[in-house]
Amino acid sequence: MNIRTRWTAWLFSTVLLFSPSVSSAFVGDEENTIDIYQRVNASVVNITSIAVTYDFFLNPIPSEATGSGSIIDKKGYILTNNHVIRDSERLEVTLADGSKWPGEMVGTDPQTDLAIIKINTPPDRLTTIPMGNSDGLRPGQKVLAIGNPFGLERTLTSGIISSVRKNIRAGDLEMDEVIQIDAAINPGNSGGPLLDSEGKMIGINTAIFTPSGGSVGIGFAIPINTAKRILNELITKGYVAYAWMGIDTQTLLPEFAEALSLPIRRGVLVTRVVRGGPAHQAGIRGGTQRVEVGNAILVVGGDILVAVDGEKINSAEDFHLVMKTKRPGDRIRLTLWRGREKREVEIKLGERPRRTG
Repeated sequence: MNIRTRWTAWLFSTVLLFSPSVSSAFVGDEENTIDIYQRVNASVVNITSIAVTYDFFLNPIPSEATGSGSIIDKKGYILTNNHVIRDSERLEVTLADGSKWPGEMVGTDPQTDLAIIKINTPPDRLTTIPMGNSDGLRPGQKVLAIGNPFGLERTLTSGIISSVRKNIRAGDLEMDEVIQIDAAINPGNSGGPLLDSEGKMIGINTAIFTPSGGSVGIGFAIPINTAKRILNELITKGYVAYAWMGIDTQTLLPEFAEALSLPIRRGVLVTRVVRGGPAHQAGIRGGTQRVEVGNAILVVGGDILVAVDGEKINSAEDFHLVMKTKRPGDRIRLTLWRGREKREVEIKLGERPRRTG
């Protein structure tokens, strides 16, 4: 071997020694993220919602909006947001292979902002998404979001869980049981999956809170367990039946109770009773007058709820969450105060009138 040959061999071996191989080019967390995307992205679809509006001369004007969805089984059912497909007259679903399929509306639930659509596609063309468990989520957990922001198909963003909230009220945004995340969520991401570090869907990306219209690091997702509870009804009935008592409520805080000289410190004020509803039939009384306490306006004079089936409730939110566990036709026992008298009343729950939109 001459000098030039030895030099070439040494140089080649040195390059091999110090050049990173494919397997070592990424750190552990990067490999995890790449692996999840490769396994899951084909289960995410692009949904185009086509609606028709009319101009001043009644000429039809088609308009399009895009969102995302997740294939949940080989029958072609796709989970997405209700607001993605609301008001649509035609749906088009684009799969990861670029093929386009007409979508059929199956079921919608404005309460949770979830919906199911269906495509009639050969099962071997479909990749289903693995579902996880959203109970026990904690701030700081890594999350990944896949969607179609601004029509850019199957885009991946990553971040952490910022908070797990019972409810959120921010501007026009009002949601119960939400996961707050800092992963970038933009228009078009709605309906796409939120994934954990195992690549399982733990939420459905649904909204951003932003003054500009773009992501500022505050996004929200619906927990997957919320979807699991209603999937069967959405598919079989097309809607979700919720238990209904027929009352409006307001939280009673200790400072309000003290100012009004009430016999209890916390509870739920019944501010209005719907005539003919279950509560009205059971004799529940609503508020009779509006009073100002500090900076708050309360509707008082009605019953004050303090427990449902023996479970203490301290706020209107507590009452709402308890009611979500009930079904139409269930009988519940309310503990309440009427004036300075404590009572128990049994009520048979009805079915809440359906919301549209």
